[in-house]
Amino acid sequence: MAARRRLPFWADYLLLPFLNLSLAFLVSGLVVLLLGENPIAAVKLLLYGAFGFGEAVGYTLFYATNFIFTGLAVALAFHAGLFNIGGEGQAALGGLGVALAALWFGHLHPLLAIPLAVVGAALLGGIWGFIPGWLQARRGSHTVITTIMLNFVAASIMTYLLVNVIIKPGQSAPETVTFAENVWLPQLHGLLQPLGIAIGRSPLNLAFPIALLCALLVWIYVWKLRLGYELRVVGRSEPAALYAGISPATHIVLVMTIAGALAGMMALNEVLGAQHRLVLGFTGGYGFVGIAVALMGRNHPLGVVLAALLFGALYQGGAELAFDMPRINRDMIVVIQGLVILFAGALEHMFRPTLEALFVRTRPVPV
Repeated sequence: MAARRRLPFWADYLLLPFLNLSLAFLVSGLVVLLLGENPIAAVKLLLYGAFGFGEAVGYTLFYATNFIFTGLAVALAFHAGLFNIGGEGQAALGGLGVALAALWFGHLHPLLAIPLAVVGAALLGGIWGFIPGWLQARRGSHTVITTIMLNFVAASIMTYLLVNVIIKPGQSAPETVTFAENVWLPQLHGLLQPLGIAIGRSPLNLAFPIALLCALLVWIYVWKLRLGYELRVVGRSEPAALYAGISPATHIVLVMTIAGALAGMMALNEVLGAQHRLVLGFTGGYGFVGIAVALMGRNHPLGVVLAALLFGALYQGGAELAFDMPRINRDMIVVIQGLVILFAGALEHMFRPTLEALFVRTRPVPV
Protein backbone atom coordinates (compact mmCIF):
# COMPACT_ATOMS: atom_id res chain seq x y z
CA MET A 1 0.00 0.00 0.00
CA ALA A 2 2.99 2.30 0.35
CA ALA A 3 3.29 2.56 -3.40
CA ARG A 4 -0.19 3.98 -3.67
CA ARG A 5 0.57 6.76 -1.24
CA ARG A 6 3.23 8.16 -3.57
CA LEU A 7 0.60 9.41 -6.01
CA PRO A 8 -1.85 12.24 -5.26
CA PHE A 9 -5.50 11.32 -5.11
CA TRP A 10 -6.31 12.89 -8.50
CA ALA A 11 -3.44 11.06 -10.19
CA ASP A 12 -4.30 7.71 -8.65
CA TYR A 13 -8.05 7.85 -9.21
CA LEU A 14 -8.32 10.00 -12.36
CA LEU A 15 -5.08 10.28 -14.32
CA LEU A 16 -4.05 6.63 -14.10
CA PRO A 17 -7.45 5.23 -15.22
CA PHE A 18 -7.52 7.86 -18.00
CA LEU A 19 -4.16 6.66 -19.33
CA ASN A 20 -5.27 3.03 -19.19
CA LEU A 21 -8.52 3.88 -20.93
CA SER A 22 -6.72 5.86 -23.64
CA LEU A 23 -4.46 2.91 -24.36
CA ALA A 24 -7.47 0.57 -24.53
CA PHE A 25 -9.19 2.81 -27.09
CA LEU A 26 -5.94 3.18 -29.05
CA VAL A 27 -5.66 -0.61 -29.41
CA SER A 28 -9.39 -0.77 -30.23
CA GLY A 29 -8.81 1.83 -32.96
CA LEU A 30 -6.12 -0.36 -34.49
CA VAL A 31 -8.53 -3.30 -34.52
CA VAL A 32 -11.18 -1.14 -36.20
CA LEU A 33 -8.59 -0.04 -38.75
CA LEU A 34 -7.74 -3.66 -39.53
CA LEU A 35 -11.44 -4.25 -40.21
CA GLY A 36 -11.31 -1.58 -42.90
CA GLU A 37 -13.21 1.14 -41.05
CA ASN A 38 -12.17 4.64 -40.01
CA PRO A 39 -11.39 4.63 -36.23
CA ILE A 40 -12.12 8.36 -35.88
CA ALA A 41 -15.47 8.00 -37.59
CA ALA A 42 -16.20 4.99 -35.37
CA VAL A 43 -15.48 7.00 -32.22
CA LYS A 44 -17.73 9.83 -33.44
CA LEU A 45 -20.56 7.37 -34.11
CA LEU A 46 -20.09 5.72 -30.72
CA LEU A 47 -20.16 9.06 -28.88
CA TYR A 48 -23.15 10.27 -30.88
CA GLY A 49 -24.99 7.01 -30.23
CA ALA A 50 -24.33 7.34 -26.50
CA PHE A 51 -24.73 11.10 -25.91
CA GLY A 52 -25.79 12.72 -29.18
CA PHE A 53 -29.53 13.02 -28.47
CA GLY A 54 -31.91 12.78 -25.55
CA GLU A 55 -33.06 9.22 -26.08
CA ALA A 56 -29.45 8.02 -26.36
CA VAL A 57 -28.53 9.72 -23.09
CA GLY A 58 -31.50 8.04 -21.43
CA TYR A 59 -30.45 4.58 -22.60
CA THR A 60 -26.82 5.22 -21.60
CA LEU A 61 -27.86 6.19 -18.08
CA PHE A 62 -30.26 3.24 -17.96
CA TYR A 63 -27.45 0.77 -18.64
CA ALA A 64 -25.12 2.68 -16.31
CA THR A 65 -27.62 2.25 -13.47
CA ASN A 66 -27.16 -1.53 -13.56
CA PHE A 67 -23.39 -1.15 -13.49
CA ILE A 68 -23.48 1.28 -10.56
CA PHE A 69 -25.34 -1.23 -8.40
CA THR A 70 -23.17 -4.23 -9.31
CA GLY A 71 -19.96 -2.18 -9.26
CA LEU A 72 -20.70 -0.92 -5.75
CA ALA A 73 -21.37 -4.50 -4.64
CA VAL A 74 -17.87 -5.51 -5.74
CA ALA A 75 -16.12 -2.34 -4.55
CA LEU A 76 -17.60 -2.42 -1.05
CA ALA A 77 -16.58 -6.03 -0.46
CA PHE A 78 -13.10 -5.28 -1.76
CA HIS A 79 -12.48 -2.84 1.09
CA ALA A 80 -12.87 -5.80 3.47
CA GLY A 81 -10.34 -7.80 1.45
CA LEU A 82 -13.13 -9.84 -0.18
CA PHE A 83 -13.67 -10.54 -3.88
CA ASN A 84 -17.41 -10.63 -4.45
CA ILE A 85 -18.02 -12.17 -7.84
CA GLY A 86 -21.53 -13.28 -6.98
CA GLY A 87 -23.28 -10.14 -8.21
CA GLU A 88 -25.08 -12.10 -10.92
CA GLY A 89 -26.72 -14.45 -8.44
CA GLN A 90 -27.41 -11.71 -5.91
CA ALA A 91 -29.10 -9.61 -8.60
CA ALA A 92 -31.18 -12.61 -9.69
CA LEU A 93 -32.42 -13.20 -6.14
CA GLY A 94 -33.05 -9.47 -5.86
CA GLY A 95 -35.30 -9.80 -8.89
CA LEU A 96 -37.19 -12.57 -7.14
CA GLY A 97 -37.65 -10.29 -4.12
CA VAL A 98 -38.94 -7.52 -6.37
CA ALA A 99 -41.35 -9.88 -8.11
CA LEU A 100 -42.77 -11.32 -4.92
CA ALA A 101 -43.28 -7.86 -3.42
CA ALA A 102 -44.89 -6.61 -6.65
CA LEU A 103 -47.21 -9.60 -6.88
CA TRP A 104 -48.22 -9.47 -3.21
CA PHE A 105 -48.42 -5.71 -2.66
CA GLY A 106 -49.06 -4.33 -6.14
CA HIS A 107 -52.60 -3.36 -5.15
CA LEU A 108 -51.31 -0.87 -2.56
CA HIS A 109 -50.64 2.82 -3.13
CA PRO A 110 -47.34 3.45 -4.99
CA LEU A 111 -45.89 5.19 -1.94
CA LEU A 112 -46.23 1.85 -0.13
CA ALA A 113 -45.83 -0.67 -2.95
CA ILE A 114 -42.59 0.73 -4.40
CA PRO A 115 -40.69 0.93 -1.06
CA LEU A 116 -41.79 -2.62 -0.29
CA ALA A 117 -40.40 -3.74 -3.64
CA VAL A 118 -37.11 -1.96 -2.87
CA VAL A 119 -36.97 -3.75 0.47
CA GLY A 120 -37.71 -7.07 -1.26
CA ALA A 121 -34.82 -6.60 -3.69
CA ALA A 122 -32.38 -5.61 -0.95
CA LEU A 123 -33.59 -8.34 1.41
CA LEU A 124 -33.19 -11.35 -0.89
CA GLY A 125 -30.02 -9.96 -2.47
CA GLY A 126 -28.66 -9.38 1.03
CA ILE A 127 -29.49 -12.94 2.06
CA TRP A 128 -27.62 -14.23 -0.98
CA GLY A 129 -24.63 -12.12 0.05
CA PHE A 130 -24.92 -13.11 3.72
CA ILE A 131 -24.45 -16.81 2.93
CA PRO A 132 -20.88 -16.58 1.49
CA GLY A 133 -20.00 -13.96 4.10
CA TRP A 134 -21.06 -16.26 6.93
CA LEU A 135 -19.33 -19.25 5.33
CA GLN A 136 -16.03 -17.37 5.15
CA ALA A 137 -16.31 -15.81 8.60
CA ARG A 138 -17.42 -18.96 10.43
CA ARG A 139 -16.22 -21.85 8.27
CA GLY A 140 -13.24 -20.41 6.38
CA SER A 141 -14.79 -20.95 2.93
CA HIS A 142 -13.33 -18.52 0.40
CA THR A 143 -15.81 -16.01 -1.03
CA VAL A 144 -14.48 -16.45 -4.57
CA ILE A 145 -15.53 -20.10 -4.57
CA THR A 146 -18.80 -19.71 -2.70
CA THR A 147 -20.01 -16.68 -4.67
CA ILE A 148 -19.28 -18.39 -7.99
CA MET A 149 -21.15 -21.53 -6.93
CA LEU A 150 -24.08 -19.51 -5.58
CA ASN A 151 -24.43 -17.86 -8.99
CA PHE A 152 -25.29 -21.27 -10.44
CA VAL A 153 -27.57 -22.09 -7.52
CA ALA A 154 -29.43 -18.81 -8.01
CA ALA A 155 -29.80 -19.48 -11.74
CA SER A 156 -31.25 -22.92 -11.01
CA ILE A 157 -33.68 -21.55 -8.42
CA MET A 158 -34.88 -18.86 -10.82
CA THR A 159 -35.33 -21.38 -13.63
CA TYR A 160 -37.37 -23.71 -11.44
CA LEU A 161 -39.59 -20.97 -10.04
CA LEU A 162 -40.23 -19.25 -13.36
CA VAL A 163 -40.97 -22.52 -15.16
CA ASN A 164 -43.02 -24.28 -12.49
CA VAL A 165 -44.27 -21.86 -9.83
CA ILE A 166 -44.70 -18.18 -10.70
CA ILE A 167 -44.99 -18.47 -14.48
CA LYS A 168 -47.87 -16.62 -16.08
CA PRO A 169 -50.71 -19.16 -16.56
CA GLY A 170 -51.28 -20.40 -20.07
CA GLN A 171 -47.92 -19.51 -21.61
CA SER A 172 -44.61 -21.23 -22.23
CA ALA A 173 -42.23 -18.27 -21.85
CA PRO A 174 -40.56 -18.29 -18.40
CA GLU A 175 -41.88 -15.01 -17.03
CA THR A 176 -44.44 -13.75 -14.54
CA VAL A 177 -47.57 -11.75 -15.22
CA THR A 178 -47.15 -8.03 -15.77
CA PHE A 179 -47.09 -6.20 -12.44
CA ALA A 180 -49.74 -3.70 -11.43
CA GLU A 181 -48.88 -0.17 -12.48
CA ASN A 182 -48.89 0.91 -8.83
CA VAL A 183 -45.51 -0.73 -8.38
CA TRP A 184 -43.82 0.45 -11.60
CA LEU A 185 -40.90 2.81 -11.08
CA PRO A 186 -41.68 6.20 -12.68
CA GLN A 187 -39.65 6.94 -15.81
CA LEU A 188 -37.52 10.05 -15.62
CA HIS A 189 -38.53 11.51 -18.96
CA GLY A 190 -42.06 11.83 -17.60
CA LEU A 191 -40.89 13.32 -14.30
CA LEU A 192 -38.54 15.84 -15.92
CA GLN A 193 -40.84 16.97 -18.74
CA PRO A 194 -42.93 19.32 -16.51
CA LEU A 195 -39.64 20.96 -15.46
CA GLY A 196 -38.78 21.74 -19.07
CA ILE A 197 -36.04 19.08 -19.27
CA ALA A 198 -36.44 16.89 -22.35
CA ILE A 199 -34.34 13.71 -22.40
CA GLY A 200 -36.37 11.70 -24.89
CA ARG A 201 -38.33 8.53 -24.25
CA SER A 202 -36.21 5.77 -22.76
CA PRO A 203 -36.44 3.17 -19.98
CA LEU A 204 -34.42 5.46 -17.67
CA ASN A 205 -36.32 5.46 -14.40
CA LEU A 206 -36.17 6.30 -10.72
CA ALA A 207 -33.61 3.56 -10.14
CA PHE A 208 -30.89 5.89 -11.47
CA PRO A 209 -31.14 8.46 -8.64
CA ILE A 210 -31.51 5.55 -6.20
CA ALA A 211 -28.21 4.17 -7.51
CA LEU A 212 -26.52 7.55 -7.06
CA LEU A 213 -27.89 7.72 -3.51
CA CYS A 214 -26.47 4.26 -2.82
CA ALA A 215 -23.06 5.42 -4.09
CA LEU A 216 -23.20 8.36 -1.68
CA LEU A 217 -24.19 6.10 1.21
CA VAL A 218 -21.35 3.69 0.43
CA TRP A 219 -18.88 6.61 0.48
CA ILE A 220 -20.23 7.77 3.86
CA TYR A 221 -20.11 4.23 5.22
CA VAL A 222 -16.55 3.45 4.13
CA TRP A 223 -14.85 6.80 4.76
CA LYS A 224 -16.96 8.70 7.29
CA LEU A 225 -18.18 6.13 9.81
CA ARG A 226 -16.35 4.18 12.48
CA LEU A 227 -17.73 0.98 10.95
CA GLY A 228 -16.08 1.90 7.66
CA TYR A 229 -12.74 2.57 9.35
CA GLU A 230 -12.90 -0.82 11.06
CA LEU A 231 -13.89 -2.38 7.74
CA ARG A 232 -10.78 -0.97 6.05
CA VAL A 233 -8.60 -2.18 8.92
CA VAL A 234 -9.99 -5.68 8.43
CA GLY A 235 -9.30 -5.44 4.70
CA ARG A 236 -5.71 -4.32 5.24
CA SER A 237 -4.75 -6.74 8.02
CA GLU A 238 -6.95 -9.12 10.01
CA PRO A 239 -4.23 -9.64 12.68
CA ALA A 240 -4.06 -5.87 13.18
CA ALA A 241 -7.85 -5.75 13.45
CA LEU A 242 -7.86 -8.48 16.07
CA TYR A 243 -5.12 -6.68 18.00
CA ALA A 244 -7.25 -3.52 17.96
CA GLY A 245 -10.28 -5.39 19.27
CA ILE A 246 -12.12 -5.43 15.93
CA SER A 247 -14.02 -8.57 14.95
CA PRO A 248 -13.16 -9.49 11.32
CA ALA A 249 -15.96 -12.07 11.23
CA THR A 250 -18.61 -9.48 12.07
CA HIS A 251 -17.44 -7.08 9.37
CA ILE A 252 -17.10 -9.83 6.75
CA VAL A 253 -20.68 -10.96 7.28
CA LEU A 254 -21.98 -7.38 7.41
CA VAL A 255 -20.19 -6.14 4.30
CA MET A 256 -21.15 -9.17 2.21
CA THR A 257 -24.78 -8.73 3.26
CA ILE A 258 -24.73 -5.07 2.23
CA ALA A 259 -22.93 -5.94 -1.01
CA GLY A 260 -25.57 -8.54 -1.82
CA ALA A 261 -28.31 -6.00 -1.12
CA LEU A 262 -26.67 -3.51 -3.51
CA ALA A 263 -26.43 -6.09 -6.27
CA GLY A 264 -30.01 -7.19 -5.61
CA MET A 265 -31.24 -3.63 -6.08
CA MET A 266 -30.09 -3.81 -9.69
CA ALA A 267 -33.39 -5.62 -10.27
CA LEU A 268 -35.24 -2.38 -9.54
CA ASN A 269 -33.93 -0.93 -12.79
CA GLU A 270 -34.62 -3.92 -15.01
CA VAL A 271 -37.69 -5.52 -13.44
CA LEU A 272 -39.63 -2.58 -12.01
CA GLY A 273 -38.32 0.18 -14.24
CA ALA A 274 -38.25 -1.41 -17.69
CA GLN A 275 -39.82 -4.84 -18.12
CA HIS A 276 -42.48 -4.63 -15.38
CA ARG A 277 -42.37 -8.38 -14.95
CA LEU A 278 -39.80 -10.95 -13.93
CA VAL A 279 -38.20 -12.76 -16.87
CA LEU A 280 -35.54 -15.41 -16.90
CA GLY A 281 -32.01 -14.10 -17.43
CA PHE A 282 -32.84 -10.45 -16.85
CA THR A 283 -29.42 -9.95 -15.22
CA GLY A 284 -27.76 -10.17 -18.64
CA GLY A 285 -24.20 -10.46 -17.31
CA TYR A 286 -24.32 -7.11 -15.49
CA GLY A 287 -23.07 -8.77 -12.33
CA PHE A 288 -19.85 -9.88 -14.01
CA VAL A 289 -19.25 -6.57 -15.77
CA GLY A 290 -19.65 -4.93 -12.36
CA ILE A 291 -16.29 -6.49 -11.43
CA ALA A 292 -14.58 -4.53 -14.21
CA VAL A 293 -16.51 -1.39 -13.25
CA ALA A 294 -15.25 -1.64 -9.66
CA LEU A 295 -11.66 -2.29 -10.76
CA MET A 296 -11.68 0.59 -13.19
CA GLY A 297 -13.30 2.86 -10.61
CA ARG A 298 -10.53 2.03 -8.12
CA ASN A 299 -13.23 0.71 -5.74
CA HIS A 300 -14.28 4.28 -4.97
CA PRO A 301 -17.99 5.18 -5.33
CA LEU A 302 -17.22 8.18 -7.55
CA GLY A 303 -14.95 6.07 -9.72
CA VAL A 304 -17.62 3.36 -9.92
CA VAL A 305 -20.19 5.90 -11.15
CA LEU A 306 -17.79 7.23 -13.81
CA ALA A 307 -16.80 3.72 -14.92
CA ALA A 308 -20.48 2.73 -15.06
CA LEU A 309 -21.16 5.71 -17.35
CA LEU A 310 -18.35 4.53 -19.62
CA PHE A 311 -19.72 1.01 -19.88
CA GLY A 312 -23.23 2.37 -20.33
CA ALA A 313 -21.93 4.46 -23.22
CA LEU A 314 -20.23 1.41 -24.73
CA TYR A 315 -23.46 -0.57 -24.53
CA GLN A 316 -25.64 2.14 -26.06
CA GLY A 317 -23.12 3.71 -28.43
CA GLY A 318 -21.97 0.26 -29.52
CA ALA A 319 -25.48 -0.54 -30.72
CA GLU A 320 -25.48 2.58 -32.92
CA LEU A 321 -21.98 1.79 -34.14
CA ALA A 322 -22.92 -1.75 -35.12
CA PHE A 323 -25.98 -0.41 -36.98
CA ASP A 324 -24.12 2.23 -39.01
CA MET A 325 -20.89 0.27 -39.62
CA PRO A 326 -21.83 -3.28 -40.69
CA ARG A 327 -18.24 -4.50 -40.39
CA ILE A 328 -18.29 -3.67 -36.68
CA ASN A 329 -20.85 -6.03 -35.20
CA ARG A 330 -21.89 -6.58 -31.60
CA ASP A 331 -19.03 -9.01 -31.10
CA MET A 332 -16.60 -6.23 -31.93
CA ILE A 333 -18.18 -4.09 -29.21
CA VAL A 334 -17.56 -6.95 -26.77
CA VAL A 335 -13.92 -6.95 -27.90
CA ILE A 336 -13.67 -3.21 -27.11
CA GLN A 337 -15.22 -3.83 -23.69
CA GLY A 338 -12.73 -6.64 -23.14
CA LEU A 339 -9.82 -4.35 -24.00
CA VAL A 340 -11.10 -1.76 -21.56
CA ILE A 341 -11.31 -4.44 -18.88
CA LEU A 342 -7.83 -5.71 -19.77
CA PHE A 343 -6.05 -2.36 -19.59
CA ALA A 344 -8.12 -0.87 -16.77
CA GLY A 345 -8.19 -4.06 -14.72
CA ALA A 346 -5.46 -6.62 -15.31
CA LEU A 347 -2.92 -4.03 -16.52
CA GLU A 348 -4.06 -1.15 -14.32
CA HIS A 349 -0.56 -0.61 -12.88
CA MET A 350 1.20 -0.39 -16.26
CA PHE A 351 1.77 3.37 -16.00
CA ARG A 352 2.09 3.51 -12.20
CA PRO A 353 5.91 3.20 -11.93
CA THR A 354 6.38 5.96 -14.52
CA LEU A 355 3.91 8.27 -12.77
CA GLU A 356 5.44 7.56 -9.38
CA ALA A 357 8.91 8.36 -10.68
CA LEU A 358 7.61 11.56 -12.26
CA PHE A 359 5.88 12.72 -9.09
CA VAL A 360 8.88 11.84 -6.92
CA ARG A 361 11.11 14.03 -9.09
CA THR A 362 8.72 16.97 -9.13
CA ARG A 363 7.71 16.80 -5.46
CA PRO A 364 9.51 19.48 -3.38
CA VAL A 365 11.90 18.17 -0.73
CA PRO A 366 10.68 19.11 2.79
CA VAL A 367 13.01 21.34 4.74
